[in-house]
Amino acid sequence: MIQTKTIVGVAHGDGIGPEIMEAVLHILHKAGASIQAAPVRMGKQVYESGVSAGIDPSAWELLHQHPILLKAPVTTPQGGGYKSLNVTLRKSLSLFANVRPVRAFSPYVPTISPKMDLVIIRENEEDLYAGIEHQQTADVVQCLKLITRPGCEKIIRYAFEYTRAQGRKKLTCMTKDNIMKQTDGLFHQVFREIGAEYPEIEQDHMIIDIGAAYVAQRPEQFDVIVLPNLYGDIVSDIAAQVAGSVGLAGSANIGPRCAMFEAIHGSAPDIAGRGIANPSGLLQAACMMLQHIGQGDVAARISNAWLATLEDGIHTADIFRDGFSRAQVGTMAFANAVVDRLGESPQHLRKEVLTASAPIIIPPYQRAAVQKTLVGVDLFLDWVGEDPQALGQVISNLAGPEMQLKMITNRGVKVYPEGLKDTFCTDHWRCRFVSAKATVATEVKTYSPISYQQILDLCTSLHQAGFDIVKSEHLYEFDGVRGFSLGQGE
Repeated sequence: MIQTKTIVGVAHGDGIGPEIMEAVLHILHKAGASIQAAPVRMGKQVYESGVSAGIDPSAWELLHQHPILLKAPVTTPQGGGYKSLNVTLRKSLSLFANVRPVRAFSPYVPTISPKMDLVIIRENEEDLYAGIEHQQTADVVQCLKLITRPGCEKIIRYAFEYTRAQGRKKLTCMTKDNIMKQTDGLFHQVFREIGAEYPEIEQDHMIIDIGAAYVAQRPEQFDVIVLPNLYGDIVSDIAAQVAGSVGLAGSANIGPRCAMFEAIHGSAPDIAGRGIANPSGLLQAACMMLQHIGQGDVAARISNAWLATLEDGIHTADIFRDGFSRAQVGTMAFANAVVDRLGESPQHLRKEVLTASAPIIIPPYQRAAVQKTLVGVDLFLDWVGEDPQALGQVISNLAGPEMQLKMITNRGVKVYPEGLKDTFCTDHWRCRFVSAKATVATEVKTYSPISYQQILDLCTSLHQAGFDIVKSEHLYEFDGVRGFSLGQGE
């Protein structure tokens, strides 16, 4: 019976991309991978042809028909107007889960943690990578951090299912919810909710700063880590470097239908064309791809040949050590060394036993019905004055009988009423207005409802008085629970 080859989109990338992709495809061919490469144009040349997204429009149809992509690193041109290709691919193809295994290969690759063997699962579509930024005043720019419940539920359930499927024992969540109580707080809350369905998995939560420090110093204490987008990006690079080299790590980007596999390093244009780049990161990604498409036996054959190559001291320049490595080789010579060892297994490093990965099915998101109540508004003013007490007195009088000024903050610090004179202020003032009616006296602070017309009337009054409103943010309660952070003294 003739096995039908899986058509795989292949992007050769920029910088060292074409060199390492050639090496990886050579190894896959010699190992008997049943794939057919379909070239996909993306990267610097596409950017420079006038396509701001960096991917040839015809590639979308190919990826729709054949939703597997093996991608070498690409270069995003400097300057404005160019979108990150990785972010575009991840969002356009709904590649919500970024899976990055990181393992130590000591003593063949130096590391401070020879027992390191963890997997980082990073949310891929939202957080600060939404890329929504604005300049609002002469002094202040903002970036919106978007965390959604469906996004949290998808990545966290995927992390629990992955942990279970891989026979791992512990899942750690990292956030900064002691400061960002709404956004990171939601991620942590969903982790607790979904975690209750997986009692056999050990679960813990860490604040991201100490968590990242432990990954850098004591990574052997972790098994699987799940994080929001930005933290996951940073921590996975820390982990790869601690393991010995960012150049050895691959990653999978998984969505409901599509998947993209890539090295985590960049295009390294400074060494492009010299034939010295290490293809290992892209090779690891290719092995993850083979598992994903049901060719785990081929992935294991390649991985074990690669481990045997490391053990034999055949190393590229980035991991070569005098007195320890046996030979320093270039990109294709390293690939040929792996090919020569196909069928062999490592003698000291742990042998890889890889099977085809069963797809992880994430149930459709079910949005709960909630009662949403408008209870106030934060108006952000571009005001060049220096005395917040003077500002507060003026705009408080403009609020009218139905609204009251609750507080003013500058860069998140309360400056009115009862602010400190030592607080540095810029030209960006958040002014919180709520109903002038008495608030409901309960253990959980609530506010009386207001109408949208009241907000419009308030904005009109401020505008007519010459104030520059650069942003407004409505304040809501959901089923009686506030959906916004409180200021000092509220």
